[in-house]
Amino acid sequence: MNLIFKALNDATRRQILELLKEKDLTAGEIADKFNISKPSISYHLDLLKQAELVVAVKEGQYIYYSLNTTVIDEMMTWLVKFTKSKKSKS
Repeated sequence: MNLIFKALNDATRRQILELLKEKDLTAGEIADKFNISKPSISYHLDLLKQAELVVAVKEGQYIYYSLNTTVIDEMMTWLVKFTKSKKSKS
């Protein structure tokens, strides 16, 4: 869970997730949306992969990145537990 929060703590990584919400993209397509170097985008993608927020699938010479909605769903379920416990104490 710590890796997820670390990954979400950066605006660039959150923007990458927003892009991937629309469709799967290659690293190059993602990099084209930002005014930072391709190695920096690779670093951000690597952190998102470590946190299991994105999945990378190689197709030919390209690697496509997509959201891993399973991890996001699990995180949301975990967070909802806090709001439910707070409401029940009121």
